[in-house]
Amino acid sequence: MRYKLKVYTIHELGQRENQEDCIFPAKNQDSENDRFFVLCDGMGGHEAGEVASRTVCDAMSHYVLDNYEPDGTFTDDDMKKAVDAAFDALDSLETEETPQKKMGTTMTCLKLHSKGCTIAHIGDSRVYHIRPNEDGGADVLFVTRDHSLINDLIAIGDLTEEEAKHSKQKNVITRAMQPNMERRPSPDIYETSDIKAGDYFYLCSDGMLENMEDNNICYHFSEKMAGGADAKTGNLVQATSENQDNHSAIIVYIKDVVSDAREEQPEIVMELEQSKEEPFNELSEIEINKEQLKNGIVAKLRKLATKLINLSSG
Repeated sequence: MRYKLKVYTIHELGQRENQEDCIFPAKNQDSENDRFFVLCDGMGGHEAGEVASRTVCDAMSHYVLDNYEPDGTFTDDDMKKAVDAAFDALDSLETEETPQKKMGTTMTCLKLHSKGCTIAHIGDSRVYHIRPNEDGGADVLFVTRDHSLINDLIAIGDLTEEEAKHSKQKNVITRAMQPNMERRPSPDIYETSDIKAGDYFYLCSDGMLENMEDNNICYHFSEKMAGGADAKTGNLVQATSENQDNHSAIIVYIKDVVSDAREEQPEIVMELEQSKEEPFNELSEIEINKEQLKNGIVAKLRKLATKLINLSSG
C-alpha cells in the first residue's frame, strides 16, 4: 500500500510567551514524501516544556527515519522501540540545565506504511481519522482516547461528559513522557488498513480543542467548508486565533492510495507459469502410470493363459 498525500501544519503561540509544542516535520518543512508525523505538547514551564517536547520529536523522528523504509513494513513493536528511543533521549538530558524543574510532554504520532497506518499516543494530544461522507459532511472513523483524569472519572461514573467540559481538572493528564521515570508509561497503539483517497488524519494538541468539539472538527473537514483541502489550514487557524494555549496541528490529506505493481507483477507471472507447467507434468505422470499398469496387466494375463494351457494339456 502506497500513498499520494499532502501535508499541512499549524504551529501557533496563542496567548503564551513561549512555545512548548513541537511538531515533526517542522512547519514549512513538510513534503508529500513524509510518512512519519509526531506532535508533542510540552509541560513544565519556560524552557523545560520546550526541551521535553523537542527531545521526543527529534528522537522518535530520527529513530524511525534511520531504521525504516518510508513505505516499508512497520509493526507495533517498531513503534514501541521508537517510543523507547525517545524515553532514552529524555533520560540522557543534562538536568543541570533545568535544575529543580520537572519537565514532561505528551506524544502523539502517525506512521503510514505498506500495511496501512499505525497511531500511538501518550497524554491528551489526539489523532483523528476523518472521512468525508456522501451527504457532504464528515465522519470520525477513529480518535485517540485522552489519558486524562476526567476520562477516568467519567469511566467510573463519578463525572458526566457535560460536567467534564467545565471541570477544573480537565487539563490533568494521567500519562506523560518524563526523564528518569521509575516506570515508563506505555503508549496506546492503534493500527488500520482502512485508508481511502479523501481521508484526513488530524494530529492536534489540546490547545486546538479549547473551543472546538468533534462536530466542529467534522464540519471543518467536510465538503460544506468551502475551499477544499488547501483551505482547511487557514480556516482552522482563523477558528483558533483567540485560543489561550499554544496550539499545533498536522493535517495529512490522502490524495490517493495506490498498489505497487512492480512488487505484485512477479508473483502473478510466477503463478501463471506454474499453472501452465503443473497440469502438463501431472498429465504426463498419469499417462506414464496408465502405460505401466497396462503392461503389468498384460503380463499377468499371459502368465495365466500359459498355466491354463499347461493344465489342459495335462
